[in-house]
Amino acid sequence: MALPPVDTRLFFRPLSRDIVALLRTLPSDAWDRPTMAGAWRVRHVVAHLLDTALRRLSVDRDGEALRAPGRPIANERDLAAFINELNASWIRATERLSSRVLTDSYERASSELAELFERRALDGPALFAVSWAGESESAAWFDIGREFTEVWHHGAQIRDAVGGGPFRESRWLHAVLDIAVRVLPHAYRHTAARSGDAVQLDITGPSGGHWVLEFEAPDWTLRSGDAREPKTTVTMTDETAWRLFFNALPPKAAESLVRVSGDIALGRPLLSARSVVL
Repeated sequence: MALPPVDTRLFFRPLSRDIVALLRTLPSDAWDRPTMAGAWRVRHVVAHLLDTALRRLSVDRDGEALRAPGRPIANERDLAAFINELNASWIRATERLSSRVLTDSYERASSELAELFERRALDGPALFAVSWAGESESAAWFDIGREFTEVWHHGAQIRDAVGGGPFRESRWLHAVLDIAVRVLPHAYRHTAARSGDAVQLDITGPSGGHWVLEFEAPDWTLRSGDAREPKTTVTMTDETAWRLFFNALPPKAAESLVRVSGDIALGRPLLSARSVVL
């Protein structure tokens, strides 16, 4: 049985309020602290949150056409290059903005984004397909949920950088993980197996859960629950899981924080799965 939709619509507003509340407490030097997001510092992550909220409002609510890329997007690599260029150009422009301007602007934009999604139906086609799951067309709930995972994991990057601790609501992270694991059938698409072979994913902690990835020729399918006789079992904490899926866990750290038992080779694609466009 396919996994059911995840409804994140009512999570956007309290999550963004939590992020804004933290930003208003930060001393000026905290805005230049490094984050796990590559070369981005705290101010850059905040600017990126503002950018994605404004972009979504402009295209989705206001019907503004997204700027066409300089060359056709033929594959995932082309899409990643286009998105990276959009992100970089915005970050350069916002270097001249103060932390107060960034915070005030994000507070307003995130509130309007929450209102947009709160009024949106879950069924029907998505505005943007969830490409990291291998989809060329997606349901609206998945697109909305993908946006929620973006806000959450960038907010978590900020909290990590400034020592803010985890978000107060464990159900937010559970929703993030329930959406992120849907990358797995796509991540395993080139993995050979026999019909009935199963990979058990156990994520521990208050936001965790149990999922089974099973090969039913010719495809891999994902469901919640436990496999009777998994060939491989992968176990990690909820904190480790979000860092893994959102490209914030170095390979050496993954080796020590993720436990793989059974057929080790069958667990490797899971360790490489990423729920973001790279």
